[in-house]
Amino acid sequence: MVRRRRAAALALLAALAAGPVLSSCSPLGVATGAGATAGVAVAQERPVGKAVSDTAIDLEINHALFMAHIDDLYREVNIDVVEGRVLLSGTVRGQELVDRAAELAWKVDGVRQVINEIRIGDDTAVDVVRDRWITTKLRGHLLTDRQVLDINYSITTVNGTVYLLGIAQDQAELDRVIAHARTLEHVRRVVSHVVFKDDAARRG
Repeated sequence: MVRRRRAAALALLAALAAGPVLSSCSPLGVATGAGATAGVAVAQERPVGKAVSDTAIDLEINHALFMAHIDDLYREVNIDVVEGRVLLSGTVRGQELVDRAAELAWKVDGVRQVINEIRIGDDTAVDVVRDRWITTKLRGHLLTDRQVLDINYSITTVNGTVYLLGIAQDQAELDRVIAHARTLEHVRRVVSHVVFKDDAARRG
């Protein structure tokens, strides 16, 4: 079942119609990324160049999953990318697909880390609706919390588990984000893969 339709996926389909050119350094990859992220990245902790690169990585992984011709991979795997750190989430039919998704992600230029949170199972329509509600609700809470720079966080929910990826100003801000998530109905757990803005690993 389709979990979500990303703007990146739409751009990918357009690219496929034009031809198989989706390199992160190709004109299409750069133009798509710049148009979608340059203005937003100014307000983020990551520089504009890294935001554009992340968009290209997202597109490349989408393309790789699509070209694998395995429905579960393209339809069920969510992709979030921040500064080359890739978070994969979703549910698929077997361990071989979990491993295959990570393998394809690692092959993309610019990927520095792959965090594989894909689980084996199957989602119902109710699960998908609830997950979307949780993500939307949490995004709204962060947007209205003046002590949180919400733009620095990616949020994905799978079967009631909230996955966070991004860059926190400090521990206090991250604690607030996690607390917001835990107060929401239907949230089973919160998994954070957020780094702090002064983390030495970001300069690697």
